[in-house]
Amino acid sequence: MVNGFRDFVLRGNVIDLAVAVVIGAAFTRIITSIVDNLITPLIAAIGGAPNTDRLWEVELNGATFGFGAVIGAVINFLIVAAVVYFVIVTPVNRLLALRKKGEVAAPKAPTEDVVLLTEIRDLLARQSGGTTPTLGKE
Repeated sequence: MVNGFRDFVLRGNVIDLAVAVVIGAAFTRIITSIVDNLITPLIAAIGGAPNTDRLWEVELNGATFGFGAVIGAVINFLIVAAVVYFVIVTPVNRLLALRKKGEVAAPKAPTEDVVLLTEIRDLLARQSGGTTPTLGKE
């Protein structure tokens, strides 16, 4: 069980995912800082409040509804989504399209008779106690 866990953790894609999460968290903090310290105060100043949390508040029977805080969160999300799209998604899609243009045709799969003969060869090698020969070294 421990070996299985070790193999899982040491897979390349798990480590890549961990790096992506850390980079994503740092990237989100940068964008959130830009929104909180530049864009939100600008919107709040236009609306006449010190920040968007207090902008467009409505009180009803003692309950306060903060529409400004929701609008600030939506703006933050839209800016993060736009930056991710234009900085990451668009260039990667362009790269994949360029790769596809120069792509060489994939090799054809072996025919059924070749697959069957390979299986028979492997089965005979196992029954005789030998090893399965590799292509080109038979």
